[in-house]
Amino acid sequence: MEKLFNNIPNIEKSKAKAFNPQILAFVGDGVYTLYIRTMLSVHHDLKSGEMHSLTTNFVKAHGQSDALEKLMPVLTEEELAIFKRARNYKTQNIAKHASVIDYKRATGFEAVLGYLFLIGEVERLNQILALCYEE
Repeated sequence: MEKLFNNIPNIEKSKAKAFNPQILAFVGDGVYTLYIRTMLSVHHDLKSGEMHSLTTNFVKAHGQSDALEKLMPVLTEEELAIFKRARNYKTQNIAKHASVIDYKRATGFEAVLGYLFLIGEVERLNQILALCYEE
């Protein structure tokens, strides 16, 4: 991941913490989706439609909420604070194919990933993503 994202500037922690939680989640969603697609491509020889279905199982709100269960015990206080702020953020969005609980937990999960990506904590991000991908 370090090579791929070399040209993206790191943001100071204080500035990243001040970002709207939905922006952190927006970035985190992209990071997570790219990671899952990459890992599935490397470990499976499937047609694109099958790959899309597998990816969807990971990246949909319910899948992210499940992944979060593995992460909760290992999140730092700082990461937990980012998660809670994003989870509790009032939004106008309505979850189409997810429960409100799964949707909010997934938003918190994505915000943590977005935060770590933006501050350049690649090693920590990779640790968390590896836990999420365990098949």
